[in-house]
Amino acid sequence: MKKILLLGSGELGKEFTIAMKRLGQYVVACDAYEHAPAMQVADECEVFKMLDGDALAAAVAKHQPDIIVPEIEAIRTERLYDFEKQGIQVVPSARAVNYTMNRRSIRDLAAKELGVKTAKYRYAASLAELQEHAKEIGFPCVIKPLMSSSGHGQSVARSDADLVKSWDEAQHGSRGDIAEVIIEEFIKFDFEITLLTVTQKNGQTLFCAPIGHVQRDGDYRESFQPMPMRPEHLKQAQEMAAKVTGALTGAGIWGVEFFVSNKDGVYFSELSPRPHDTGMVTLSGCQNLSEFELHARAVLGYPIPVIKQEKVGASAVVLSEIEKQGYPDFTGVEEALKEEDTDVRIFGKPFTRFHRRMGVVVCSAPLGSDIDALRDKCKAQAAKIKVI
Repeated sequence: MKKILLLGSGELGKEFTIAMKRLGQYVVACDAYEHAPAMQVADECEVFKMLDGDALAAAVAKHQPDIIVPEIEAIRTERLYDFEKQGIQVVPSARAVNYTMNRRSIRDLAAKELGVKTAKYRYAASLAELQEHAKEIGFPCVIKPLMSSSGHGQSVARSDADLVKSWDEAQHGSRGDIAEVIIEEFIKFDFEITLLTVTQKNGQTLFCAPIGHVQRDGDYRESFQPMPMRPEHLKQAQEMAAKVTGALTGAGIWGVEFFVSNKDGVYFSELSPRPHDTGMVTLSGCQNLSEFELHARAVLGYPIPVIKQEKVGASAVVLSEIEKQGYPDFTGVEEALKEEDTDVRIFGKPFTRFHRRMGVVVCSAPLGSDIDALRDKCKAQAAKIKVI
């Protein structure tokens, strides 16, 4: 049995903890607030701010974990190198976490060192630099904090008049203590995908079927698998994903995001070294192993002989329309579950705010089924569930 220190205990961490417990492991769930979702299923828990390097080191010293699994961005990531030197396994690796928690590091690695195709980009540490570089990139352009998640702080500037607002949004949505932003060329893509990529300690790199997804306000709203795409474009995405994850090193699952243009091909966008929110579609049973089960096996060094697409899957989120301290109640769950091949996951977050993701509905259908019809069904069931 391994002792795992989980840094970040939201809904993704909860499902990962369940997968680890099914394999007989011991999990210590950590987050900045009490009763976070993963804490409800873990063996022990710790509450501290993971940007506090001393508090993080104290938790490591107290629990003496075999494995540290970061599940959020806001971590004092440079400390992970020290833990790795002490013989603790960092997932996927200290190098991977440090690179991917900062958009500058991962973008420069992909575009400059590995030659992977990306949108044109610049960096800005002030509003004046943003205004200068946005003109170089051209409008519209996308502005993102260097450190954020789930689309927080991201915006599209369609003219110079939008830049002040974009700068303010990026500062407000940034995680950590980095004020710098990245300015990206606006790619005219036909769709975007997440390519869940699994790197193994003693096995080949594996790929899940591509996941299509829809975002609003920079955040995931629905996902579906498999996303239909041209074989040559899928091959390009797999080659890029293998190249970037190989350079970052380590074992685990990666959420690699791409823009896909039927005319211009595939553009690397971003990468997360952990289960991806759009990958919650795999909870529908559309694969033989969910992304969380794949991550658990890869982290432990257990074999993954094959990833099979067994069904068509869809997911749709349940958002809160209220703000409330304390556990909210839900209506409509029974109605949603009346539909065949439908499941509901309520995350168990101990408080809510406007448009916070509080649950997800997942649906499946036999391979070859109409994926758009399945998406409509899934969204309709999610709409029945209300946070009260």
